[in-house]
Amino acid sequence: MAQVSLKNVCKIFPGNVMAVNNVNLGIENKEFMVMVGPSGCGKSTTLRMIAGLEDISSGDIFIGNKRVNDIPAKDRDIAMVFQNYALYPHMTVFENMSFGLRLRHIPKQEIAQRVNEAADILGIKRLLNRKPRELSGGERQRVAVGRAIVRKPMVFLFDEPLSNLDAKMRVQMRTEIHKLHIRLQTTIIYVTHDQVEAMTMGDRIAVMKDGVLNQLDDPIDVYDHPKNKFVASFIGSPPMNIMQGRIIKKEGRLYFDEGKIQVKVVEDMYKKMLPYVGKDVLFGIRSEDIYDKLFVSEAPPENIVKVNCEVFEPMGSEVYLYLNTGRHTFIARVGAHDRPKVNQEMDVVFDMSKVHFFDKGTEETIV
Repeated sequence: MAQVSLKNVCKIFPGNVMAVNNVNLGIENKEFMVMVGPSGCGKSTTLRMIAGLEDISSGDIFIGNKRVNDIPAKDRDIAMVFQNYALYPHMTVFENMSFGLRLRHIPKQEIAQRVNEAADILGIKRLLNRKPRELSGGERQRVAVGRAIVRKPMVFLFDEPLSNLDAKMRVQMRTEIHKLHIRLQTTIIYVTHDQVEAMTMGDRIAVMKDGVLNQLDDPIDVYDHPKNKFVASFIGSPPMNIMQGRIIKKEGRLYFDEGKIQVKVVEDMYKKMLPYVGKDVLFGIRSEDIYDKLFVSEAPPENIVKVNCEVFEPMGSEVYLYLNTGRHTFIARVGAHDRPKVNQEMDVVFDMSKVHFFDKGTEETIV
């Protein structure tokens, strides 16, 4: 069994810099866990502590049922794939993939069998006699993954392995790694700053900021039910639109008043929003929940707002509209047929059943 558990794990660098702050994280056997967050959030440091490449300041790490705080990296039965591939330039692909096995004095016949099996899985058998300089970026990444596979470890650790690849190759390798997990049925911990990778690959995702684990959940729940403003605006592309305004009450109904626009709060949210009447809040709405009124057959008048379209970006299957209320700019993601005139007023409709409100002070989700 290859569960990984982090209990109250902290990492403090010299100068009292708190890189990882009291992280508690449980990763199940055979789970694909993605740790995601902006640069400097502590995700790679956490991965390196699991690998044994970084000392733990406090707390405990368990791999299986074994506490590994004081166990050297080479004895933790893990394999790590780095961002920069870390291939030996003077060795062939076969020699790179077999290097760790040769250090462990594995019999030559078994080494050849493991390398050929891994090469077959990754589609790189024809490359076994080449040197790294003769390979493309995607091929080098496959070799680095193959070197990890031949170890047959309890846990695979991936540290931003796709960040050096071009966009098309990233999509391809993302799919390959996902298929690899299904085939190998091994625990994987994957670190990335790319929220698209996190959403598409992870069984669960751990969202980090400033060394703190902000939310741990499956990708859809993180997207639909973010715990705070940071998670809401970090997960999703384009990011969630955030506006500041006030909750007001008129004729027994609640409205969000942005200063230039007003929209009605749905009644299902009243219970949680009533304490905020007369107070400033943060309002969040995703770009796909804003519609051009021209293409909406029926829309409640209180959810229609006038905005100015500053820019539109055709994306092929959809269009991004950059809109301005006069106080805030935000993005709507609409159908490919939508072509509003730039710098002219237009009406858009907010789907108020899908909006989020955040406490202005704590930035925690209200509803």
